[in-house]
Parts: sequence; C-alpha cells; structure tokens
Amino acid sequence: MFIRQIHYLLALAKTGHFGRAAEACHVSQPALSTAIQHLEEELGITIVHRGHRFQEFTLEGERVLQWARILAQDWESMKQEAAQCSQQLTGTLRIGAIPTTLAVTPLLTQPCQHEYPGIGINLVSLCADDLIRQLDSFELDLGITYLEDPRLKGFQVLPLYRERHVLLARNPDPRLIKADLNWTDIGKLPLCLLTPNMQNRCLIDAAFRQAGIMPKVMLETDSIFALYAHVRSAGLYSIVPHSLLNLFEMRQEVTALPLNPELSREIGLIARCQEFPSPIQDAAWNIAQRLDLQHRFDSFIAVR
Repeated sequence: MFIRQIHYLLALAKTGHFGRAAEACHVSQPALSTAIQHLEEELGITIVHRGHRFQEFTLEGERVLQWARILAQDWESMKQEAAQCSQQLTGTLRIGAIPTTLAVTPLLTQPCQHEYPGIGINLVSLCADDLIRQLDSFELDLGITYLEDPRLKGFQVLPLYRERHVLLARNPDPRLIKADLNWTDIGKLPLCLLTPNMQNRCLIDAAFRQAGIMPKVMLETDSIFALYAHVRSAGLYSIVPHSLLNLFEMRQEVTALPLNPELSREIGLIARCQEFPSPIQDAAWNIAQRLDLQHRFDSFIAVR
C-alpha cells in the first residue's frame, strides 16, 4: 500500500488534478484521495491543500514530495536489481536530450534494447535547464547535453563526441567548397537557422558577432526537419551540428562543409552521482562507454 501511495502522490504532483491523477494510476478518484489522506495520517502532517478540487501542496507536502521521488526511484532500482539477478533486466530507461542531440540517441537506445530486450525507453527533448532540473528531481535517469555547462559540477559525466558545426547546402556554389570557408563567406548566404531562444542558435550568433558579421537570416524555426527541408527544397543554407547528419542520407542530397574557424562544443552523457545507480542506468552507461561517435560523425563532412 505504501508504494502505491507514493505513486499516487507523484501522479497528483504531475497532473495537478485528482481526477487525472486517478486516471493515470488506473484507480477511482475516491480511492486515490483516500490513499493520500491515509498517508497524511501516517505521517501526521497535511500534504495537500484541498477545496472542492486540488489546490496545491503544503510546504510540508513539497518536502514529502522530494522524498517520494527518491523512494519511487529506489523502488524501481530494487525491481531492476531483482530482474538482473535472474538475467532479465526490465524497466524503463528515462533519457532527456537537448534538441540538437536527438539524432544521436538511436545510437545509444538501439544497443541498449538489443542487449536488454526487456527494457523500455522514455526519451524526451528538453532544454538544458529542464534537463538538469529533472535529473536532480529523479525524473530522469540520464541526460545528453553540452558538457561545458558550469551547472554540471557534481554530476557524473561521460564525454561522447565533440560537436562540429557545418554549412549545410544543396548544390553549393563551387567557390564555397574550400578548406578555409569562413564566417564572412557564410554571412552573404540566405540562411535558415534555429530560433534565437535555442542554445545552438546562441552559439552561431556569437560566432557571427565575433567575426563582425550580420548574417542574412531568411527563415527561423524550432524544427531540425524544417531546416533540412528548406536546404533541400528552398535553396537556403543552414549551419548545423555535424551529428545531425546522422538523420539523413546526406551524401546523396546535400553537402556538409566545414567552417573556419571551427565552431565546436563537447557533448556527453550525464547522470546523478549515486553510490548505487539503478541497474538499467548502469547498463546504459556501460554501453555508452563503448560507442565511437566522433569517427562516425566526422566522416559525414565533405571537405577536411
């Protein structure tokens, strides 16, 4: 009963609604509400402010909620440990990734599920702020993000590859195919870029500023697929991390040209520092250590 109460509490925190929380837990609303009331009685505190509907968690309830997340994670880890003892690792691996690294994730998730067919994967696209917050609150097992973020101190870190930005073009002007393609050359081209609120775009804007260039941005989007479509079909150019080329059959349709000076950042896997990581988290981490992503992504670039 206690574990069910914990899961009911977490569902209520996620949905902010008794009815939707009950639906998510596959129980009736009165059953969920009663279970939380019993938990309050056991602990001797009020966890939830109630009126005719859910209002908010009390201050004491917010503190209990943090412990509930830890207990739920430990319970899941214990089940995974038991499954691993019988050589049948099961459970759900929860991964958060910044948007420009989503193209990379199949290179981790596929070998994980090949070696451990019993596991499921929940993959979400998050900004770096939300990714770090959800790791801290035990809502994620692993994150894929930039490793130069100073907020990663205290996290376990595994470098995966150095992300190199390239100019993406279809049938580029022959004058662009050169070893010293620079930001002045690119600033004259009609560009499509990610929106200014995205971290990847901030890096590109900083590179143009440093070069003293005002780029000719014709289109902005928050979709990697839209960038690719406009390069392929609308005659625009884009600047993207070379790891994204993993998404497409690049050598047939478009060309990826390296930039000078190079714009690059290190990408890696991060996790909470724990004395006893969950078996499913530990298994994924060990698989990630065997990946050779740098050579794979560098091979997509047309000019060295």
